[in-house]
Amino acid sequence: MKNRTRITPVKYWLRLVRNLHFKSRTVLLVAGLCAALNLRAQSQNANSQYNADNQYKKPLVEVLNAVESRFQLKIKFTDAQVKDKWVNYADWRFRADADETLANILSPLDLKVNKEKPGLYKLKAYEYYRWEVKDGWAYLDSLALKYHDQASWEQRKAQIRPELYTALFLDPLPAMPASKPIITPKRVMDGYTVENIALEILPGVWINGSIYKPLKIKGKLPVVLSPDGHWDKQRYRADCQIRCAMIAKMGAMAISYDLFGWGESQLQFKYEDHRRSLAQTIQTLGGIRILDYVSSLKETDTNRIGISGGSGGGSHTILMAAMDDRIKLSAPVVAMSSYFYGGCPCESGMPIHQCAGGTNNVELAAMAAPNPQLIVSDGSDWTAHTPQHDFPYLQKLYSYYGEKSKVENVHLPNEKHDFGINKRIALYDFLVKYFHLNAAGLKDKTVKYDERKVTIEKENALYVFGDKGERLPKNAVMGFGQLESLFYSKTGN
Repeated sequence: MKNRTRITPVKYWLRLVRNLHFKSRTVLLVAGLCAALNLRAQSQNANSQYNADNQYKKPLVEVLNAVESRFQLKIKFTDAQVKDKWVNYADWRFRADADETLANILSPLDLKVNKEKPGLYKLKAYEYYRWEVKDGWAYLDSLALKYHDQASWEQRKAQIRPELYTALFLDPLPAMPASKPIITPKRVMDGYTVENIALEILPGVWINGSIYKPLKIKGKLPVVLSPDGHWDKQRYRADCQIRCAMIAKMGAMAISYDLFGWGESQLQFKYEDHRRSLAQTIQTLGGIRILDYVSSLKETDTNRIGISGGSGGGSHTILMAAMDDRIKLSAPVVAMSSYFYGGCPCESGMPIHQCAGGTNNVELAAMAAPNPQLIVSDGSDWTAHTPQHDFPYLQKLYSYYGEKSKVENVHLPNEKHDFGINKRIALYDFLVKYFHLNAAGLKDKTVKYDERKVTIEKENALYVFGDKGERLPKNAVMGFGQLESLFYSKTGN
């Protein structure tokens, strides 16, 4: 391919003018001259306005380019991220340090940068839910100054709990529909059974899940609620089925259920509805209604009701245990942190963390005291520093009751953010210890848990409303707009 001479806009315009009729050429020359004068005037006006009268304003993209040039670094960003954004007192925000300079420039715009490696940054929206580790620890320390013994801590709990219901618009709770639970036929497996369930929590709104029970039921059963997290395939995942089945094989009832806008909830709502603030309220209401249901069953031992979820399900676990004292054991997995409030509106979309003058997820987890609580953490997410600061805080709170040993931390520094085998083993052992489950027949010759006899069902086997939602009741609410109107009409908020 031959090299082409680059034609500038000005050359192109002049060439066009030469090829026109004299009259047309004159008109175009005059128009071009006017345009050029106008551009120059605009430029002069912009320059004249770059002073205190115009707050030293510059386009964000221009300021970021200047940062790159001055500090010899690279900032990754898209056109959409910087479009129509301006920085007031732009040059006055520069400091000797690049990180401080970027913070000064971006904070007023609710933007931040992540440092991917030395000299390389990525522009991101401000993450209100993610703090620096030192800031989370300092805030937790300030909260700890509010109490010094069991009596003062109980006063603090009594202040926080009702405000959680208020923050979620669940005070009072909306009336429970009179409909009966929809339960599918029982499926018999090796040592356990499975049936799917849908509970109507508001008129036309259901929470769906699966109930795992021992094949042979003797006496009252402990119950373990198993809310799902933000992992692919939701409660249909193999590790979720394995966990619930193993708990059932050990002699308890396990109930996995969908978070709002996940699983079968997507028959009624879009995935993006899960990232609306009201999602936190609806799935909390769903958890309360599941708890109501299991508490009403004649085979339930109401003194042994626990809850254990991972990730977003772990945040839900912490909140449920803080709000409802019917829960006697909790085990949030890869969730609890003093410097992370949950990256999804279903975890932090409603102002629960502003209750009682401000709180965080570690203080909310402490509200489970003195009930047994297992904190499972790993080395690759916001729980990486749990043993250093957050767990000792919980131990101190539990010591107010003389029950320091009832809160445990299994930290897996070489593992990632999941509900893998070692995290499940930690939960199994904890349930055996405090709910007196029987794991004797579930271990191999090396005394390790053997999960191989669990049946991993296909996703549609766990549906309540059919493969294509054909059995969804006719009065089903469809879409977030209908849900929002319904909820606020029922609660008066």
